[in-house]
Amino acid sequence: MSNYTGAKDTFTDDVFVKRLHQIFDPVSIPIIMVNKETEVVMINEAFADYLGYPRSEIIGRKVQEIDPNSRFPYVIKSKQPEFAHKHKFTNGHTALVHRLPVLDENDEVVYGFGMVIFDDLKKLQEVLEKNKLLEGKLHIYQEELKNMRGAKYSWQSIIGNSVMMQDVKAMAAKAAKTDSNVLINGESGTGKELFAHAIHNDSKRFDGPFIKINCAAIPKDLLESELFGYEEGAFTGAKKQGKVGKFELATGGTIFLDEIGDMPLDMQVKILRVLQEKEIERIGGNKTIPVDCRIIAATNRDLVERIRENEFREDLYYRLNVVNIEVPPLRLRKDDVEILTLKLMEKLSSSLGKFVSNITVDALDSLKLYNWPGNIRELENVVERAINMTDSETIEIQHLPPFIIAQQSHEHIEMTDLTSLRHAVEEVEKATILKCLRAVSYNKLKAAKILGISRTSLYEKIEKFQIDMP
Repeated sequence: MSNYTGAKDTFTDDVFVKRLHQIFDPVSIPIIMVNKETEVVMINEAFADYLGYPRSEIIGRKVQEIDPNSRFPYVIKSKQPEFAHKHKFTNGHTALVHRLPVLDENDEVVYGFGMVIFDDLKKLQEVLEKNKLLEGKLHIYQEELKNMRGAKYSWQSIIGNSVMMQDVKAMAAKAAKTDSNVLINGESGTGKELFAHAIHNDSKRFDGPFIKINCAAIPKDLLESELFGYEEGAFTGAKKQGKVGKFELATGGTIFLDEIGDMPLDMQVKILRVLQEKEIERIGGNKTIPVDCRIIAATNRDLVERIRENEFREDLYYRLNVVNIEVPPLRLRKDDVEILTLKLMEKLSSSLGKFVSNITVDALDSLKLYNWPGNIRELENVVERAINMTDSETIEIQHLPPFIIAQQSHEHIEMTDLTSLRHAVEEVEKATILKCLRAVSYNKLKAAKILGISRTSLYEKIEKFQIDMP
């Protein structure tokens, strides 16, 4: 086929490609095949019509030229298939698609095969409704509910090989085996929530619900109803059937109170009662409801200081602080910057559909020099920006934000100053030794005593500074 110019494989054979089209054209499912350079070698009429191009204008061109959103470059680079992936085409259609790398005997990609499962997500909904797949829907809803109410992360999700991080994980793992309350301290962006998830998943309550609530994100007047629920008609605007609170939902599992340091004082009193009595009372209700849930709280505030300022109850602090987990900031564990960067590159490459697997030594050194006030969350933003900036598979120093690069320049200046200072000190030391030696007519024993150093040290310095002895 004259339009296909990039071929160096069996698909250059016009007759064979023609046979492929004869096989796949009657199939109503859109199907496509590309080579390892992402050039289209076969596309059936259904897919060509779906994309809105004549087939003659597609064959031989890179798939990204036809659909800039295509993830085939990522699939071929990563060698990882994608099944039922939600994809938005440039013509405005959103579909579910399969993309599969075809590997040879050496585990190298030779082709990419793709097909559209549903060319319009509305059709998927129509199929489900038409066939009354109620059990399937129920399963989906159950899975969604599980994701909403379950803990997603484990110890493997917490990345870090530094001694400091290993010690913290070991402490948290011990806490997971108990049913005691846990207080997690750490700056914003250090991964406190990951620890809460992992503790729950490693506890005897792992098959129970994991309910999380951000105490700082919910308005004060709504926080009580979120935590304890309310009865029908409890207040204007209340749902007719009432509402179950987070503590009831967490029964048998764990409730994660994030940003506990920002909880209003009047709510702290009610949380303390739950901890003491193991029961709650809905707003507008007149009966107590027993609850059996473990509390994991987290904060980026200094609660001891908050107690001094009368912003946090001391009795609640001691109830929560049975096991204390201190998550270190990234600036104190810079040994973990490299492995975190590589893991984030892997994660973000997948989500962005852009295969970037390498980073230069200079770029990595720059990341290690920076102090990361925003911790891992800030590192993730920087890595995502770098992936978007690079046109290759490698992050280089110029792809980093200016403030990261400036940090390296500042560090270089500081190191230069330090070197100059060391040189100046050595010059003073040399001059002092030489002056002393001259004063004692180069008697090394007397000079060593006056200088307060051993004779061996004096010999080493004479050699180091290349002092001529008469």
